[in-house]
Amino acid sequence: MPRFDRLLRGPLVGLLVLVVASCSAAGSSTPSAGAATNPTGGGSATLGATAAPTATPTPEPVRLALDWTPNTDHTGFYVAQAKGWYAAAGVELQVLPYNNTAPETLMGAGQADCGISFQDALTFAVAAGIPITSVMAILQHTASAIGVLASSDITRPRQLDGKVYAGFGYPNEVPTLKFVIQADGGKGDFKVVTADSTAYEALYSKQADFTIPFTAWEGVEATERGIALRYFRFQDYGFPDFYQVVLACSNPWLAAHPDLAKRFVSATVQGFEYAVTNPADAAAILIAQNPGVFDANPKLPVDSANFLASGGYYVDANGNVGTQTLQEWTGYSKFLFDQHLLTDAAGKVVTTEPDYASLFSDSYLP
Repeated sequence: MPRFDRLLRGPLVGLLVLVVASCSAAGSSTPSAGAATNPTGGGSATLGATAAPTATPTPEPVRLALDWTPNTDHTGFYVAQAKGWYAAAGVELQVLPYNNTAPETLMGAGQADCGISFQDALTFAVAAGIPITSVMAILQHTASAIGVLASSDITRPRQLDGKVYAGFGYPNEVPTLKFVIQADGGKGDFKVVTADSTAYEALYSKQADFTIPFTAWEGVEATERGIALRYFRFQDYGFPDFYQVVLACSNPWLAAHPDLAKRFVSATVQGFEYAVTNPADAAAILIAQNPGVFDANPKLPVDSANFLASGGYYVDANGNVGTQTLQEWTGYSKFLFDQHLLTDAAGKVVTTEPDYASLFSDSYLP
């Protein structure tokens, strides 16, 4: 099951920055298991408009670090692989299975070229000195939300005051929840129980009053189980929307392989475009490319794929896949800075506001 990391994984990256330094110094090999920024969003990708190169370049490897076991956040990669779009672009995709090391850490150590990241995780990583850039937004909007049982008497965020929150132990959970509750007129005072992977079950069994499900996975799964939830979306209460999932790449790798990076990102965009227009088939490809992973619930990736496609999570306001804007990157990343949650490589709170334009680039999009 995909982790809560989709919302708030970033703080752990700062704790792992020392691992990056030691791995880089040792010249670590690939584990078994700054590029130019274009804040104006140039090079938009129109659905169905991506074309394969007319001549197939010599295959070059791209090591991609996953953030968890394969799931619908990764669909476009497996589609592009199965459809031969990477091969046509001269890309030899090497998927590195998740091994409890954050993708940002692997990229910083030179053990992965690119990886699945999140707006908050990437912001934390860059603040901690890890040289990576987001080259594509996979999910244009956050699909996480505050969730309560629909059968409860909690009908708005301010009623969460005094209630029990089943959390995951990340330091930016409480500030986010306080913001939403206070925006609805509450005090933002609630009890926190760190439940980690059992947080959802704690809510379902009424041991907790609220948690933060990823609606495109845990939320879909709850519906399949007949568990009705009521959601309070962060952005409905003035909280900045953000890129929940992004494709990030190592800056040194981008500088050394700009053409390969563009071919890789272009084929990946094509894969996610297919997931938008053909979600059921894309889910079938995801399942087929990962035998055994979804045996426990083969319906979940299909329902999740339809949820993401129908909800417009993969596309921007113009229907494009992958694009990013400075406004979106500034909103949530500035919130993290304002909350004094960004730390440098030494673990000290960052006091100089980040250059938000340096966190992403659209120049590799088709």
